[in-house]
Amino acid sequence: MAIGASSARVSNVSSGSNQNYGTALYSLMVLFFMMGFITSFNDILIPYLKVMFKLNFVQANLINLCFFGAYFVMSIPAGKLVVKYGYKAIMILGFVIAAVGAFLFFPAADYKVYGLFLAALFILATGITLLQVAGNPYVAVLGTPETSSARLTLTQALNALGTTVAPMIGTSIILKHLPELPKEIKDQKDLSALTPELDKLLDSILAKTDLSYLENMYLFIGGTLLVIGAALFLMKLPSIGHGDGEVSTEGLVEKSSIWGYRHLVLGIASIFAYVGAEVAIGSHIVSYLSMENVMGYTESVAGDYVKYYWGGAMVGRFAGTYILSKVNPGKLLGFYAIAAISLVLISIASSGYISMWSLLAVGLCNSLMFSTIFTLSIRGLGKFTEQASGLLCTAIVGGAVLPLLFAAIADGTHGNLKLALIVPIVCYAYISFFGFKGHVPENK
Repeated sequence: MAIGASSARVSNVSSGSNQNYGTALYSLMVLFFMMGFITSFNDILIPYLKVMFKLNFVQANLINLCFFGAYFVMSIPAGKLVVKYGYKAIMILGFVIAAVGAFLFFPAADYKVYGLFLAALFILATGITLLQVAGNPYVAVLGTPETSSARLTLTQALNALGTTVAPMIGTSIILKHLPELPKEIKDQKDLSALTPELDKLLDSILAKTDLSYLENMYLFIGGTLLVIGAALFLMKLPSIGHGDGEVSTEGLVEKSSIWGYRHLVLGIASIFAYVGAEVAIGSHIVSYLSMENVMGYTESVAGDYVKYYWGGAMVGRFAGTYILSKVNPGKLLGFYAIAAISLVLISIASSGYISMWSLLAVGLCNSLMFSTIFTLSIRGLGKFTEQASGLLCTAIVGGAVLPLLFAAIADGTHGNLKLALIVPIVCYAYISFFGFKGHVPENK
């Protein structure tokens, strides 16, 4: 899952020899793990609430809209808060807000109101946005600009560990308790348009379903966030400044406006496409593997395989830390995007295990994309670097918009998720262009 970049540029770190940099690093490890865990849990929440509230694919994807929409609304304001109050204060605030959002799952489940779930998710995601905007600058000071892609990729590997663990826990605690639906209901992809007879039958089944497992899971998440926030409050972290010193433009002609940098504009669109493609696939793996022409699994069985999608991203990011220090990042990005397209096409054209594993393998291709797109996009921007970082973080809203387009195609074709995979194919095609050509700055 993508990690947003801060809109506040780091120019210096206080150089006091007695500052505990090890504590800061360990804090970041926990921080990025929790962000990945919470974000990936949506992949379990979507198929679960789709049944519990009798939703179609578009309605279920309002979860992604509310969650990733918070990035669009809050990224730039969060960057301003970081500049005004400091990184540590905003990270603590982020933990508190995220915990409040998690605790709101209790009344949402108790009253069984879908709108309350969406509101809780937006608040939860607002906290995550603050955490990301405040946390990423620490990564920026851990090495040289030449290895920034590799450094961000290593940090994302910790995030990916969280995205891998979350589906495993979510499946065992949440999807395992999803009621087994009769075949005549399961075959209906749009649960919001059942016949009166089937609707009554489904209501009788859902009336017996206990949502306490979902409540307890998010109460635990909220409690964990508060504990981490309290621990962070007691820690003495290094002081990171927001200097106005000059940043190298790497030989580029300085523009009068940030929008004059073509490679940044194309990079913003690439982040939008990458997050949208990754989330669109990840959010529908359970439903995809439940299709008869793929595996025909139940939701609880299909949920066990989501971990392989995010696990591939985790493995790829750990490996990418080394690979990106040896290989041209742009060419590697283009190659990975083409590989992703090939795997999706194989999945569409096949069935059974080939269709399943080829789609899950796309996670490996996603592994290096965010860090590479980000660092290529801000290269040589000089004084515009921090503004560019905020715009790139805002582009994570692709995770809200493109899954909705994916869902609309699925609903319009009576649940044909294979046809909806055209959305990530187009996204990866654009990312390939950016990797091979679009990232090259003008006037260099």
